[in-house]
Amino acid sequence: MTVNEGLGSRIRRLRRAAGLSQEALAKPNLSPSYISLLEAGKRIPSEEVLAQLAERLKCDPAYLIGMISKPDSVDLEIELNYAQLALRNGDSRTALKTFTALQAKLPESEQTDLHFAVEFGIAQCLEHHGELEEAVRRFEALLQQSAVQGRGMLERLGVVMLLCRCYRELGDLSHAIDVAESALSEADTEDLPPTVPQLELLSTLIGVYCERGDLHRANFLAGEAISRAEVMSDRRALGGAYWNASVVLHRRGRSSEALELIKKAVAIYAEGDDERALARVRNAQATVLLQSESPNPEVAKKLLEQSAATLRTLGSSLDVAYVEAALARAEVMLGQPENAIQHAETALRRLGPEHRLESARVHLVLAAAYLIQEDYEAVHAAYERSALLLEASEAGRQAAFAWSELGEILEKSGESERAVWAYRQGMRLMGHRGSLIADAPRRVWQD
Repeated sequence: MTVNEGLGSRIRRLRRAAGLSQEALAKPNLSPSYISLLEAGKRIPSEEVLAQLAERLKCDPAYLIGMISKPDSVDLEIELNYAQLALRNGDSRTALKTFTALQAKLPESEQTDLHFAVEFGIAQCLEHHGELEEAVRRFEALLQQSAVQGRGMLERLGVVMLLCRCYRELGDLSHAIDVAESALSEADTEDLPPTVPQLELLSTLIGVYCERGDLHRANFLAGEAISRAEVMSDRRALGGAYWNASVVLHRRGRSSEALELIKKAVAIYAEGDDERALARVRNAQATVLLQSESPNPEVAKKLLEQSAATLRTLGSSLDVAYVEAALARAEVMLGQPENAIQHAETALRRLGPEHRLESARVHLVLAAAYLIQEDYEAVHAAYERSALLLEASEAGRQAAFAWSELGEILEKSGESERAVWAYRQGMRLMGHRGSLIADAPRRVWQD
């Protein structure tokens, strides 16, 4: 029997002797589930909590407090390293289990670096699993905690980067921009030299501005990222800057320039040993190949299949969803709608209900596959679903294109009234708010 199990047994025995239920012992400031965990030896309470329990159990506080054992810091560090390694290797399930078990061993009253690292690891695991709302809640709490504890700017930038990424995937682009811009502005006031956490956050912010359609701001930040990365010794920082700059160029229709930059990024990442990062940058290269002026779906598909093999082992659910969505697009371009639908449906299952922005794009690919099959009802449904998700995610420019594409299909299908409605939805998102013509008296034309 461990010391903690001994403490739990002692609390249980005293509670029963006092004729108290777990709910009665918990009142007024604890929960019955927490008492249950204490008695099972799955939580280490603070001395303050034990003093409260001793008062309710009518025993000397020292009788309970003396049962608390101080965890061995070396063993805890080993467990932390194991959990972090599992997370880096893509085994987020094992990592979450280890982080959670480690959290239970840490006294609640001690807010140490180890405690912060464990909380950070749990939040990262939740993001990997696609549980974005809960991940956001934990990252926000860590951000507040880091401010209270006076943690360094670099550590806070790492938290903000992941928080920004979660907000982007949830479709809350404005909030993503606000938290990122605020943190980067604060870092600039401290006059820090260019660092990897700073570059990673800047890169994430560039992606958010691209999603929102603000390509001028994205282009400016991409130039800033390259300038900062070029004076750093970290080659991966430069690769990331090239990667994000290529995304901006691609969105601005300069695909040949984007392709050159993404090739440089792939070459840099290939020098290292981060297989997951290399697979993700290859996805970006494939995306440019699929959407350039002279698309090459055959080569893109080979790159994506190579990336998929890696990401299914080392990547997160989101990583796999992205590569499945890109494979769906490649199959559409190769005239294989059945394969495209299969990949797209896999992507949607991986994304779940919280990844609104990427889900919207997958529905666009589904619409294209259904169009090849001439299933017009499914086409209309997919386009409308995509446009509504994009609009809800503040990606107005992308939503406008989705509505316009739907308008074209409705027009070709002979549904003129619905086509006009879809076109107007797109115009509204591009800033059109009605015209004088709508209010002018109609003229009766005569021959």
